[in-house]
Amino acid sequence: MSEETATPRVPLKVAFLYWFQLGFINFGGPAGQIAMMHKNLVDTRGWISGQAFLRALNFCMLLPGPEAHQLAVYIGWRLNGRLGGAIAGLCFLLPSVALMLFLSWLAAAKGHVPAVAGVFHGIAAAVVAIVVEALFRLSKKSLRHPALYAFAGGSFILGQFFGVSFPMIVLMAGLGGMALARVRPDIFCQTRPGAKECLPEEPGDAAPLPPLTHVVKTVGAFAAIWAAVVLPVLACRGMPDTLSQIALFFSKAPFVTFGGAYAVLAYIVDHAVRLDWLTQTEMLLGLGLAETTPGPLIMVTQFVGFIAAWKQPGDLAPLAAGIAGGLLTTFTMFLPSFMFVFAGAPYIEAITADRRLGAALTGISGAVVGVVLKIGVYFAWHTFFPSGEADVFAMAVAVAALAALVRWKVSMHVLVGLSGAAGLMWQMIR
Repeated sequence: MSEETATPRVPLKVAFLYWFQLGFINFGGPAGQIAMMHKNLVDTRGWISGQAFLRALNFCMLLPGPEAHQLAVYIGWRLNGRLGGAIAGLCFLLPSVALMLFLSWLAAAKGHVPAVAGVFHGIAAAVVAIVVEALFRLSKKSLRHPALYAFAGGSFILGQFFGVSFPMIVLMAGLGGMALARVRPDIFCQTRPGAKECLPEEPGDAAPLPPLTHVVKTVGAFAAIWAAVVLPVLACRGMPDTLSQIALFFSKAPFVTFGGAYAVLAYIVDHAVRLDWLTQTEMLLGLGLAETTPGPLIMVTQFVGFIAAWKQPGDLAPLAAGIAGGLLTTFTMFLPSFMFVFAGAPYIEAITADRRLGAALTGISGAVVGVVLKIGVYFAWHTFFPSGEADVFAMAVAVAALAALVRWKVSMHVLVGLSGAAGLMWQMIR
């Protein structure tokens, strides 16, 4: 379906109201957000067919970046063109942007207050359990064949013991998946029982495709938007300034964020901690705070940008620098998501049917499990042994939080709230 020939299926005002409401209630991580959109848009409202929703999800899974956000952008585009996609994507983010700015300020300005520090201590311990539970979920989803365990194990070894960067691991896993698919295609596709031949794809809706100049024009337009925001920062602040470094680093990060927030944390930790933007404990805290807000979990990057600029404000007030750093991070992290969807959506049928891309994504998904294991080990060590001695309270909270997640399926924001309350009580009685 090309935008030029499409007619809006839903009045823009009605669509806007839906996306605006969704922005405040899209808790539950990517799986919960996608399930919520499927129930509302496919089952309840009938704005998009189940087959179209699935193909859109497969398309977004092939892209780097937060798939739930990109899915919202795609469905908004499908319903109301580029304006609809922009509205859907922005409404999906804005409540989380505002909440994370407040929580980032609270951590930076009041984190030294004993009561607040106690709350944050409990939250950081719970995050270790959240990462472990995410590792289990990713393993079940991504390691569908024994061969993929080699991708996970290899990425863990390369990252943990040889210091191979996350982008390089992504590249190697993608190429490895494409190479393995040439000799064992059954690992990467659906097959009949007992057979190794891939089942044919179900035919999609036939639609005329725009010329490839559509991609060039779209990328050019988004490059101009990026330049209009980032180049003045570089010119006014200078390359060594923290805001300039934030803009440049987070302009690269979206292109390697396969696997969601947990995977990209490894990439961010290697860079941000090395430059003294924030500590390992602060990174854990940011992830916990991102779990409590609606929107994509990858909003933790806004916390990183805020804290980095707050600590190194230059000639600005810390609050002004923090807000600028947080908003600049969010802008550079999410702008490519809109670009990927607007550029690739008209070609969705061809893209999702390409088995080579699917094999590359499967290999990357397997490798991401190893990356998340590496970040889990990293976080657990710095949480349980922050100064070389065991933190018994953090261990107890992590074990209790993991049990609550696995046994009782406690929601993330409730879990984080309870863990913060436990941290406050511990701070008061010790």
